[in-house]
Amino acid sequence: MAAIRPDALSAAAAYRAAAEPRPAGGAEFGAVLSRAMEQVVELGRSADAAATAALTGQGSVTDVVLAVSRAELALQTAVAVRDRVVGAYQEIMRMPI
Repeated sequence: MAAIRPDALSAAAAYRAAAEPRPAGGAEFGAVLSRAMEQVVELGRSADAAATAALTGQGSVTDVVLAVSRAELALQTAVAVRDRVVGAYQEIMRMPI
């Protein structure tokens, strides 16, 4: 009997998960946004920690630059998503009923 490949198992698991009933779209979307914002805040905290470590002589400047770059990219992404959501909301509000 042929062995089942791991990618086939993961594909079957993904198909099974997609077939399961989910909560309303708004609740899932809100949870995704909440997790994303938590990750942005955590990246900011890690950048602060790296900067503090470098100032006390326990970290390198390279670590600080990388941590700050990650935090900056995450913040720019969050702002871009926010702008898109606000724009979509404004577009919906302009629609005639």
